[in-house]
Amino acid sequence: MSDIGAVKGDPTWPDELYELLRQQGVTQFAYVPDAGHRVLIDRSLADPDVHSVALTTEEEGVGLLAGAHLGGARGVLLMQSSGAGNCINFLSLVKGGNFPLLMLLSMRGEFGEGNPWQIPMGQGVQACLEAMGVICLRAEKPEDVIPTVSAACTMVFKSGSAVAVLLTQKLIGAKEF
Repeated sequence: MSDIGAVKGDPTWPDELYELLRQQGVTQFAYVPDAGHRVLIDRSLADPDVHSVALTTEEEGVGLLAGAHLGGARGVLLMQSSGAGNCINFLSLVKGGNFPLLMLLSMRGEFGEGNPWQIPMGQGVQACLEAMGVICLRAEKPEDVIPTVSAACTMVFKSGSAVAVLLTQKLIGAKEF
């Protein structure tokens, strides 16, 4: 299984990403356990100044972060691309209520994918999210991560948009199947 901490190139980007999120005022981390987000999850669990919530399904994170926004907090939803399909109906809450939403998706079903069950959602995730009004940005190289997520934070926290950053398989690596 590919491990985000063993990413080729710059293995420090996951820690830099956590620091960026904290600098942006993110205090709520909603996640479904995923190796692609291991560093962010582990760091959020160890940080006494944030609330890190393990979800049973991804759509719970949409409601959790809408509530965080109403309470004056900033949050991020961490999930694998295959979980995006679970969120589609809940994204109508974001669109109808005009809630800001930041999502980081570790992609599957792309470059080098060996699991045929991951390919359909991996190929459809961007179109599905965009159909629900979510802006999708892609990070394919370590040097893309910080500027892309920084731009996403501006779009979410300053203009109130819903933005998903797709952390591609070229970036995080393909899991063995």
